[in-house]
Parts: sequence; structure tokens; C-alpha cells
Amino acid sequence: MKRFALATAFVLTAGLAQAAGQPGLHFVENWDLDSDGQVTLAEATERRGDIFTTFDADENGVLSAVEYADFDAARAADMEGQQGHGNGNMKRADGGMALAFNDLDGDGQVSREEFLSRVPAWFAQMDRSGDGVITTMDFGRKG
Repeated sequence: MKRFALATAFVLTAGLAQAAGQPGLHFVENWDLDSDGQVTLAEATERRGDIFTTFDADENGVLSAVEYADFDAARAADMEGQQGHGNGNMKRADGGMALAFNDLDGDGQVSREEFLSRVPAWFAQMDRSGDGVITTMDFGRKG
């Protein structure tokens, strides 16, 4: 239970940032590892690796159905706490974390390799401007 609480805290970090009203701020603050205001593919890959490690409770390199359910619950709570309630680009962010997106061999669980191999496709969905980085400009209404 302690691990689940820590995992939930990891996913929910900086939830108050969205209260400021800037779409995508919560995402960028959590994923921008060097604090330059943009998330690179390398940063996204590293952060997804961190998330995988956090939820791989038995440390066997696979997110089982139970571990993925914990991951789903933490993400759902995080999305509900956001200003747009997980709509827009945050919905794409969450969808790229879903079991269906990451379970490439359809066995109902996700290996670390599967999870990390999906980073480029997930990143491309998030990078609406197509400039190779994700910033707050990739969130909110498309103008």
C-alpha cells in the first residue's frame, strides 16, 4: 500500500500548477527534466521509464494486470484533478499511457520494452506543432 501511495504521489506531482489556468503546465512541469519549458523525446523516454519503474511493484520488468490497474487509477485521479478533466491534449497524453496503446503483443500485460517502444508514437501525438518538442503551446484550443 505504501508503494501505491508513493506511486500516486509521483503521478499527481504539481497538480496545483494547472490551477493557474495555463493548459499543459502540469504536464510540462512534470516531464521537462531540465526546466527549459519544453519536453524532448529523450525527456519523455526517461520519464516514462521512471513511471514504469514506479508501478512495477514486483520489479520483474512487466506491468501485470494488477499493476496496470494501479497505474490506471493513479492516472484517472490525476486527469480528474486537471482543469480540463483530461480532455484535449491531456486526453492524448493519458491515452498514450493506456494498456491498449502499450500492450503490443496483446497478452494483457506490458513489458518495459513495450512501454518504452511506444514513446515516439505517443510523443508525436502530443507534439501538435510538429516542432520536435512538447510545450504548453501544444495544449489548449488549437488556433
